[in-house]
Amino acid sequence: MIENPILENKPADTQLMTQKRLVILRTMWLDGPNIWTYRSCIEALVDIQELEQFPSNLLPGFYERLTALLPGLVDHRCGIGEPGGFLLRVREGTYAAHMLEHIVIELHTQAGLEVGFGKARMTSKEGVYKMVFRTPDPVVGMACLEAGVRLLHAAIEGTEYDLQAELKVIKHHCDMHGLGPSTQHILDAAYERRIPIVRLNDGNLVQLGHGNKQQRIWTAETSKTSAIAEGIAADKDLCKELLAQCGVPVPEGEMAKSPEHAWEIAQDIGVPVVVKPVDGNWGRGVSLELTKEEDVKNAWPLADKESYTGVIVEKFIRGTEHRVLVVNYQVAAVSRGELVHVMGDGKSTLQELCNQQINTDPRRGESEIFPLRPVNVEKNPAVFLEVQRQGYTATSVIANGVKVLIERNSNASEDVTDLIHPEIARLCCMAARVVGLDVAGIDLVCEHIDQSPKGQSLAVVEVNAGPGLLMHIKPAKGQARNVGKPIVESLFPGDANGRIPTISYSGGPEIDGFGPELTEILEDQGHKVGLACDQGLVMNGRTINKAPSANWQSGRNCLINKNLDTLVMQVKASTILSEGLPYDRSSLAVITSLGAMEGLEEWDILTKEQHFNVMRTVVDLVLGSGHAVVNADEVSLLPLKDLCDGKVIWISSSADNPIVAEHVKNGGMAVVYQGENIQFMGNRAEAEQRSPIPLKQPPVNLTKALALAAAGWAMDVPHHLLRADLRQRY
Repeated sequence: MIENPILENKPADTQLMTQKRLVILRTMWLDGPNIWTYRSCIEALVDIQELEQFPSNLLPGFYERLTALLPGLVDHRCGIGEPGGFLLRVREGTYAAHMLEHIVIELHTQAGLEVGFGKARMTSKEGVYKMVFRTPDPVVGMACLEAGVRLLHAAIEGTEYDLQAELKVIKHHCDMHGLGPSTQHILDAAYERRIPIVRLNDGNLVQLGHGNKQQRIWTAETSKTSAIAEGIAADKDLCKELLAQCGVPVPEGEMAKSPEHAWEIAQDIGVPVVVKPVDGNWGRGVSLELTKEEDVKNAWPLADKESYTGVIVEKFIRGTEHRVLVVNYQVAAVSRGELVHVMGDGKSTLQELCNQQINTDPRRGESEIFPLRPVNVEKNPAVFLEVQRQGYTATSVIANGVKVLIERNSNASEDVTDLIHPEIARLCCMAARVVGLDVAGIDLVCEHIDQSPKGQSLAVVEVNAGPGLLMHIKPAKGQARNVGKPIVESLFPGDANGRIPTISYSGGPEIDGFGPELTEILEDQGHKVGLACDQGLVMNGRTINKAPSANWQSGRNCLINKNLDTLVMQVKASTILSEGLPYDRSSLAVITSLGAMEGLEEWDILTKEQHFNVMRTVVDLVLGSGHAVVNADEVSLLPLKDLCDGKVIWISSSADNPIVAEHVKNGGMAVVYQGENIQFMGNRAEAEQRSPIPLKQPPVNLTKALALAAAGWAMDVPHHLLRADLRQRY
């Protein structure tokens, strides 16, 4: 709950205005599909108090103050479906919860996050609304919500509001809790393939797929990235030795134990040289084209500071540095570097020139969403050493027309993927294969990327594991490359989507025990099942928890278990309302009734219509290739047929049910009770020769027996085995 300060010592008219405030009564993080959206969101219960009597058109000056604070609201479409729609509503008169929804969405946008979804709906209590908005992270979402409340109050009351300070806090939370750009790019590619996504920590460890079909990524490292390959890439000397043995051109060099030893090596191999850490990355601690003893010796401690295992001195290769991204031993993207200079004007210091000519580049920033970092001469040792070699410091005033080199460590910023010569591409792929990396960043220096390696200066200077992707996603010049796509394709070739059969079931007392019984049937067919239900949490036959486990956490625990190939989960209205569901789509949904409404008033679910809108979620999530088993004897469930993307299998205690008859007539599937037999109906049943299953006696719980038969059919359990299982039980 957000506490609002009591405002005192204000003029009478101002005190009247400050009473018009809203209060957040409760917030819930819905981490998965819910009644609002398929994706994660925050639901806030908002009491707008006196503001129920004061829509926006009755708040003097509010429109002007709000649009001055957030001019980006002009792009919000709202009800009319075009830009300006929301502001039109504000002019005509709308309520505080609705305005808060749009303010929170816009704060996400201003922080660089694309969410674009929100709703505000009245509850049964006057002045209290449910307000929901999509957000990628609960901490970020709450920061936007709290900032949005303060902004709304400031716009109502005409008080000061420091938007930039608020955005700074929100962006800090984004940096601390959000995904990095490389990870997010890969996830976007996975989402395009409808591959399930599960974030495993507060960082960039993410699971793609479920159960034993899953793969994992950690930034640009994947489940297929071997620890040995990563270790080889980190050991620059070993990596270079292996590459050379396999015919990949590399610069001559060796390990340097001290500054003096570094100069000895430089003399042996010939200047100019490069001094760099053996296990470094991101270009930290690298000094290029050194020719003088003093420069080589000064570069050694700079490299040593960035290394755990030592410093290497290499022959400097003339040419332009390129970053070649190799995925699954195919070139996915190529970026060409540039050297960074400033031009003196006779008035500005070197640091001022950097600020004016380099740091204004929109690609530069402190957080990882920026491909390049701002240049601070005194704080960046490599830059400091480079300008010192040229006789300058950060405070030197550079003469007009004098060009000063700031960074020799090239910033790969121009896409040249289409230019790479086939032979150079082959060399880079060979380098990745020698090291054994499925995703590799090859640092290549050459004079002409579009010409044969023969007759030009060329060498592979580094092979990097977990390479950054931002330079390829957002190049300064040239075409942006969707490098996440080949990474995802390498993890999930062909039509693979990482999904395991996911089965949900819902209902009242008639469905009790359904999950354990279906699990036994599936385990008899060799499935390794995770079961999350009121009877507990069971994984592959082993009881993990005997307490009721029909909840988000238990379902998720099954989905991240690499030993399981099927999930069976009992879904209740309370889980959908308070937590969301742990899976994005399901293979099979079984619903025999809406269940009881007791306890749902906590979420303001008071009518059967509201209850239906909650429980329809289980059918909404069925895949187009999946099935929904629905009880045709329950009139309240009949509308579910039109909400299912997959095929509906009706179950009924009577073969004469008109809903079933019409469905079967139109080619649909059904399972009914007829003459003490479970009867399979429809064209598919005839094609598969699914004969009736006689029962020993009329079952006490006929609905559950029919649901088990239909679920087994949907899961392709062979008929003779399904028959044996059901006859044993009934």
